[in-house]
Amino acid sequence: MSGTESREDSVRETELHEEARAADGGEETELNGGAPAQDGGQESPVGEGAVRMRHVVSYVRREGRLTRGQSRALEELWPEYGIPYREEMLDLPQIFGRECPVIFEIGFGMGRSFLDMAQAESCAGFLGTEVHRPGIGACLMGIRCRFLTNVRVMDHDAVEILKNMIPENSLSRIQVFFPDPWSKKKHHKRRLIQKDFLELAVSRLIPGGRIHMATDWQEYAESMRDTGNDCPMLRNLSATGDYVPRPAERPLTKFEERGLRLGHGVWDLIFERI
Repeated sequence: MSGTESREDSVRETELHEEARAADGGEETELNGGAPAQDGGQESPVGEGAVRMRHVVSYVRREGRLTRGQSRALEELWPEYGIPYREEMLDLPQIFGRECPVIFEIGFGMGRSFLDMAQAESCAGFLGTEVHRPGIGACLMGIRCRFLTNVRVMDHDAVEILKNMIPENSLSRIQVFFPDPWSKKKHHKRRLIQKDFLELAVSRLIPGGRIHMATDWQEYAESMRDTGNDCPMLRNLSATGDYVPRPAERPLTKFEERGLRLGHGVWDLIFERI
């Protein structure tokens, strides 16, 4: 089973039964939901007569079907728990109302495991970003249902958030669970976990902070491992320089349970900033 198919299974099996993410290689749209982009590039004019720059994103934005509850949550709860994208650094203690460790999750899906972790680690602040609006709506509903006060959500490209909104030396942990593997070789340039991304991520971690990644696509796991091992500011917490057992703080998802029953693998990697 491919990483895309696994991700579709995970969405279908949630209690909200939302539409799955698009299959790899399908129609691609620009970040703003406009006309299809070529080669994943998002063209952004930087001024009248300026050269149009290309920004390759690691995801395809698809709106999907919003339930009434999700739509209402986006309307009513986003002002309280959502953080709009702006090119200015966040004051994280102000956002969470206190000094605390901050965990940043990229692509929280429908939010179930993200909220499980936030509930279990109530002493920390959890900031997550997702570009699938039904997932954001579902997560907002979960925040309210669980009475969580330590969660904030965003709806934007994670790379731009890290670059333009997250201060250096401010995050205790970055989590990237089951990112799109972009399995076709010609699409590998779209993968999130690459040298430039890890260098940016490391600069946002506190010394001793960690980046935790997981994937159900073995070839991508090997690429993540090698890229992390090659980063001089990161130390692989596996004694052998490979993978680690799933730590207790990462909940086992329904699609993982199903995949494990079928004999599919899941690979976890944890690197620590030196």
